[in-house]
Amino acid sequence: MNYQKINNLVGWLCAATATITYILTMEPTTSWWDPGEFIAAAYRMQIVHQPGAPLFLMLQNVFSNLAFGDPQRIAYWMNFGSALSSGLTIVFLFWTITALVRKICWKNGEPLTPMGLLQIMGAGVVGAMAYTFSDTFWFSAVESEVYAMSSLCTAVVFWAILKWEARADEPGGDRWLVFIAYIMGLSIGVHLLNLLTIPALALVVYFRRTSKVTARGVTRALLIGCALLAFILWGVVQYLVKFAAYTDLFFVNTLGAGFGTGAAVFALSLVGGIAYGLWYTMRRAKPMLNMAFVCFSFIIFGYSSFAMVLIRAKANPSLNNSQPDDAFSFLWYLNRGQFGSEPLLSGPYFDANIVDVKQGSNTYRKGETKYEVAGKALTYVYDRTTVFPRVYSDRDFHPQAYRAWLGLGDQERPAFADNLRFLTTYQLGHMYWRYFMWNFAGRQNDRQPLFENYTEGNWISGISFLDQWRLGGQNDLPEAMRMDPSRNTFYFLPLLLGIVGLVWHVRRHRKDMAVVGLLFFFTGLAIVLYLNQSPLQPRERDYAYAGSFYAFAIWIGMGAAAVADLLNRRLNRHTAVPVAVGIALFAAPILMAAEGWDDHDRSQKFMARDIARNYLESCAPNAILFTYIDNDSYPLWYLQEVEGIRPDVRVVNLSLLGMDWQVRQMKKPINDAGALPISMEDRQFVKGQRDVLYYHDYGIQDSVELETLLALLLSDNPSDQLEYSNGTRRNFLPTKRFKLTVDKDQVIENQVVPAKWYGDIVDTMIWNYNQDIVTRAELAMMDVLVHNAWKRPIYFAFSVPERQRLGLDDYLVSEGFALRLMPVNARAEGKDGKRLVNTEATYENIMQQYAWGNMKETAHLDPTSYALVGQSMKVFSDTAEMLIAEGKKDAAHDVVNRAVEVLPERIHLVELAARYPVLTDQLYEVGETAKANELLDRNVAFLDEQLAYYAAIAATKPNIEGMAIRDSLVALQQFAFVAAARGQQKQHQAAMAVFDRYRQVFFDKG
Repeated sequence: MNYQKINNLVGWLCAATATITYILTMEPTTSWWDPGEFIAAAYRMQIVHQPGAPLFLMLQNVFSNLAFGDPQRIAYWMNFGSALSSGLTIVFLFWTITALVRKICWKNGEPLTPMGLLQIMGAGVVGAMAYTFSDTFWFSAVESEVYAMSSLCTAVVFWAILKWEARADEPGGDRWLVFIAYIMGLSIGVHLLNLLTIPALALVVYFRRTSKVTARGVTRALLIGCALLAFILWGVVQYLVKFAAYTDLFFVNTLGAGFGTGAAVFALSLVGGIAYGLWYTMRRAKPMLNMAFVCFSFIIFGYSSFAMVLIRAKANPSLNNSQPDDAFSFLWYLNRGQFGSEPLLSGPYFDANIVDVKQGSNTYRKGETKYEVAGKALTYVYDRTTVFPRVYSDRDFHPQAYRAWLGLGDQERPAFADNLRFLTTYQLGHMYWRYFMWNFAGRQNDRQPLFENYTEGNWISGISFLDQWRLGGQNDLPEAMRMDPSRNTFYFLPLLLGIVGLVWHVRRHRKDMAVVGLLFFFTGLAIVLYLNQSPLQPRERDYAYAGSFYAFAIWIGMGAAAVADLLNRRLNRHTAVPVAVGIALFAAPILMAAEGWDDHDRSQKFMARDIARNYLESCAPNAILFTYIDNDSYPLWYLQEVEGIRPDVRVVNLSLLGMDWQVRQMKKPINDAGALPISMEDRQFVKGQRDVLYYHDYGIQDSVELETLLALLLSDNPSDQLEYSNGTRRNFLPTKRFKLTVDKDQVIENQVVPAKWYGDIVDTMIWNYNQDIVTRAELAMMDVLVHNAWKRPIYFAFSVPERQRLGLDDYLVSEGFALRLMPVNARAEGKDGKRLVNTEATYENIMQQYAWGNMKETAHLDPTSYALVGQSMKVFSDTAEMLIAEGKKDAAHDVVNRAVEVLPERIHLVELAARYPVLTDQLYEVGETAKANELLDRNVAFLDEQLAYYAAIAATKPNIEGMAIRDSLVALQQFAFVAAARGQQKQHQAAMAVFDRYRQVFFDKG
């Protein structure tokens, strides 16, 4: 029996099955979050956000060629690249499991029986296919993200260390270690997660090389592995570049050489040093030291993919995040300077106060001929600190979230015990074990709870009494919850199979179990400790733990072999092994595939692309569009850079505009979009200059012309600056009362305002600035307002938060998915304080321009897509409301019918149901009574079921759904009012009956 051929064949069949699965469920275009940026950057070889993924981008660029010039197929083929990488991950996982199980089930010198072969192959198939259909891995496998390729790197190195272990005593066996080093180096150009396998690999080497395993030896091996991890993570990835940067600083500033000279000298010296080390160790016959030099050289060789970042940054492409074109900006890019860092060993409590600021070493920026000091690294001293800080962030709403998770009162101060409690409840429980159970026990739904809310986004098993005991509630779930595609119930079967495999592994081969266990820990729980995540994460973060779930899948595979051994005690082996493999297949991969297919099938999903297109199509030609977050920027970049849609619109991400490199780029044209009208000179906003300016109230009563304030903020005159306690002088904002004089002729000439509003154009725009600081982003926006002279349309994406709009809300008119700046009162009297809608523009957009992402037919909409469904509903209802107010009932009829035509019929969220009363009323208004009644009845039934569910769990968790309960009751009341006003007594009575019933239930509970 040729074991190797069978092992290869079955492994490749598993890979083919996984790859076909991912291709069938793959998103056909861009998706939410990072893929839009990655696809755009890979297609044109551009620079993505820190710390970059150059190898990933170059490989994805290769896949883009399979589109054969069709721009609408480029995203598809890059997604295919992730699907293929994920399929290849599965074959290496299969070979890893079979290699580990073979050592247990096939004793040296004994013949391999057919049942022994089936036991080994069955374990490999069960484990590999369980990981194929695991939630976390499947999610990343069907979109152009780095995690699929990163998982492949992890799978390859772990498989390769087992190949080395089997051949370590053969001539040339150590070439597998060199291969691992090379893959490690390459993986840095994809993602750093692969490096976390190093401690586990070190343990394999120790077990293979030692003649006697001791606790001291294991500890030493682990310490060496951790040291190697630290050496690569910091020494290679960061400090090599840091040494190059400071060498360049010496050559440029001291010797007067050109930029890059010192870095080039350092690079040549490094190569020369490695070459000398190789020569020396060969000449002196030092094999171990020679192997270290060889491995180090291959790590550097793989790491050299980052040369792409420097090369392309110097070409200044359209997407050039951080513009890392010199030694110090490249160092800042690699160090993720844009994102900051979290405290690990010591740090403040979230309610601590800053009592001192200590200055550290200089930071540098590239000047005209030399590197200039941009400032100093600052270290803040707090009045309350702790070791191992977990509750440290005072940003945004984090303090309130900490208090909610820990049950602290408004004035209660956290203690060290709260650190540990937050670690266990949130960082470990919520941000790791919840995801772990999602993958191997079951998932309630895919909605992300922001606070400790156990009725959304938790893990479940599908065993009613256990889920009821954990979460509260009733066995008879609302239809929306039962039918939610993201609800997956595995009945603990994959988890139990993995635990059985783990116990079997402990008993049969403790050394290998320790290696897999170490992989499980370092790629999972260790990441939790290192990331030190604050609450209110903008998205689920389970992708970071894919390596840990990979390790558990190994044990799931071993569970099949363990069950075979257990059954062998009762049955003959020819029966026990096939039955065990069959049971394991149904308990894990088949069950996981059946439950997970509908919520992982993205083959008909176009929401990200189409909604992004709606943002762009909302804008007039040559517009400036301010955006804010990933999801209102990255898909837009994809459309412009890849599909060539609306390249005339200049997309300005306000989250990035606070960086000097972004302002510099905005001063230059890209594609068909002109440069922003920014007058600031580069020296006025470089790093270290006007990073943050503060508001100091000078008691100015009248509004001040924005041009005057901008001149004050940009002035280099010391008399226009304030002196601070540390002796520095800095510009400041003396008033928040702004005004901008309007030239009506310019406004009319540039068609800024519809003709019907010419009489409403104001002479002067007056508003209150809504922040206490001015960053570069606000400076740049003020500059644009002053110097645009109404020549280019200015928009804010619908999703930009109010605090980021400079306080201009009274002058922002809705044109669909974007708000246009107009010198008219956008909240005019007589319109109930609601925002004005330019109905001519929005009607044309809704009926002719907008696409709706197939949202009605898509089997499952993720939480981000659902949020955009709600936003789409508001666009429909606001437009219809304004059309009705203008007496254009026929146009309003078109709009509301278009809404019914494209909006999803299935309701899964109370927040969406709460938006329907307005649309229902508008359907009545335009004569669509039957559609209005159907919509109202469907929503009332949905809310009735939801409130019944909430009532059932209120006894044990009385505040758990407070907001959803209030929203449901308000929506019911509004439906009742609408039906009554329109003479629909049946609908009115039905809605009021539900409202009265649950009002009594919840009001009685306080």
